Amino acid sequence: MFPGLAEKARRVFSRNDCPDAVEAALVASVAAGDETAFKTLYRMYHPRLSRFIGLMTRRSPVIEEAVNDTMLVVWRRSDTFNRQCKVSTWIFAIAYRTVLKALRQQDEPVESPRCVEPALASAGPEEQRSMRETNASLLRALGCLSPEHRSALVLTYFHDMPYAEIARVVDCPEDTVKTRVFHGRRRLRELLAGDVEDWL
Repeated sequence: MFPGLAEKARRVFSRNDCPDAVEAALVASVAAGDETAFKTLYRMYHPRLSRFIGLMTRRSPVIEEAVNDTMLVVWRRSDTFNRQCKVSTWIFAIAYRTVLKALRQQDEPVESPRCVEPALASAGPEEQRSMRETNASLLRALGCLSPEHRSALVLTYFHDMPYAEIARVVDCPEDTVKTRVFHGRRRLRELLAGDVEDWL
């Protein structure tokens, strides 16, 4: 339907600034049954969704399952995307509902080997150890927050989403998102040593 679109998206995405129009065109191609477009979209969103869901739950099996469940909905329901929001907002809204469902079903949390940030290849052993400890502390603290507060902080600080977009993802008023971020930061301040700014 859109010749060369998947290749164009791969080139653009490699610069990490994929335009909304390209993503919207990919979704339109997926709606038309284009498997190549879906694979491109999957590759584009897998790391971002893994990061989001991985910060919402520490259970490794849940992370991969929720990512796949999210993208399965994208494949099956791509025809419902109406362009009234960004593709990323639409996909993250699906991921948010998916992970909330998973959180309601999960038992005791199991530590995930995933880190908030991958260790830099150039970092020395001491720096890598420090990064792992910092990430583990932050993950534990995030795990003490409600899913609503956690998602507001994760989308704000780890995905750089504006409040208006987060409001669409989590389906609540923008002022509610601001309140959740405020209370989430305050709770993190109680749980973590130092200023929240040192961590986020």
